[in-house]
Amino acid sequence: MSAETAHPVNTAPLRYRLAAMVYDGLVVLAMWVLTVVALVTLTGDAVVGAWVQSLLFVELYALLAFCWCKGGRTLGMVAWRLRVVSCPRAGAGLGAARITPAQALRRFAGGIASFAALGLGFCWMWFDRDRKSWPDRFSGSVIVRETARR
Repeated sequence: MSAETAHPVNTAPLRYRLAAMVYDGLVVLAMWVLTVVALVTLTGDAVVGAWVQSLLFVELYALLAFCWCKGGRTLGMVAWRLRVVSCPRAGAGLGAARITPAQALRRFAGGIASFAALGLGFCWMWFDRDRKSWPDRFSGSVIVRETARR
């Protein structure tokens, strides 16, 4: 019996995950605009090249990894009551354990692979026995939807 079967997890449906990605995309876009404006202001010239793209890519990873490891959620995830948690081990109980930086890196790589496959990695959860997407599988974590507080 797998850990997921022994301890059922309220895995977040794809529609909530996609809605959170849209919210987070707006935050990332604002962060990137501020970065480019700051670079143009500092250099006094257009900023182009692979180094700028690399900087923006690293910023994206740093933001997501920090949010996932520190509080388990990004701004978009807060809006939809989502949280990324480390998958429970067999016999460990269902705790809301934070993910590690290594898990965050694997989750980010899984997300990039999912986008590169035109969303197949996210749609994979419709066919997966445990309703996990590629980032969930790669990182040993899962996105759960919390119940509403009264």
